Amino acid sequence: MSDLYPSRRSEEPGMFPRRDPVVHGTWTPKAPVSREQAEQFDQQGYLVLEDVFSAREMATLQAETVRLLGDPSGLQRDTMITEPGGAEVRSIFAIHAQSQLIGRLASDDRLAGVARFLLGDDVYIHQSRLNYKPGFQGKEFYWHSDFETWHVEDGMPRMRALSMSILLAENTPHNGPLMLMPGSHRTFVSCVGETPDDHYKMSLKKQEYGVPDEDSLARLAQMHGIVSPVGNPGTVIIFDCNTMHGSNGNITPFPRANAFIVYNAVSNSLQAPFGAKTPRPDFIASRDVDPLFPVTDDLAAYAA
Repeated sequence: MSDLYPSRRSEEPGMFPRRDPVVHGTWTPKAPVSREQAEQFDQQGYLVLEDVFSAREMATLQAETVRLLGDPSGLQRDTMITEPGGAEVRSIFAIHAQSQLIGRLASDDRLAGVARFLLGDDVYIHQSRLNYKPGFQGKEFYWHSDFETWHVEDGMPRMRALSMSILLAENTPHNGPLMLMPGSHRTFVSCVGETPDDHYKMSLKKQEYGVPDEDSLARLAQMHGIVSPVGNPGTVIIFDCNTMHGSNGNITPFPRANAFIVYNAVSNSLQAPFGAKTPRPDFIASRDVDPLFPVTDDLAAYAA
């Protein structure tokens, strides 16, 4: 397969126009988002949906999060990523396969149905994780495009994937929320540096390859600005796979947490990596493309 988005091959970075649609579905009044929301996602590369889940459902998800963090003995060790230089848990990967409740969450029609519309196809879970940013100790995550890594290291051929961050705690302007450059999803930034073997072992804590250069980031920020979507538990932040994003460290006493689910179109399943010798493990980049079937029953009742 030809490489439409070459990266980590040149000594100089580059900025290239996107070669794929953003919204692949055709909007109708039966779509799971409004016309205005679909247009915003197309133009800005992100969308914020408020009050997606009820207070009861959120209490159930929060209790599950506390359980998983408090007793990780039943989790696969490789899927647990700690903070750089510390023992605090930063992320738990493949969480949909390790928690029945999170697996049910990933199949919820309020999430998977929206993903199917925006991607115009059946979808599967490319990656899932629980993200924690503890108070005082939560470290930053530098600017990056997920697609650059998924393309180079996982073999995702086209920009036909998206991420959903389900807020499990209040995200404020101060506790290290997600930051996005709206509109940046329409520009692909190629990076420099050959990918080291087993790069994922360090990149999940602190990424050093696949990191955009400062000049390209400055140009994107000057063109598009920076936003920091915040919200209460139950809010869902959706962003395109190529939207430039990152987050500051959390020096407040208020931790934040979210469930993070990446949906990929079945037709966009992974090939051989475009810039790495071997693909990353399945717990980071699944090659199981069984499509999800959206579920509509009450999430809290399911857990009970």
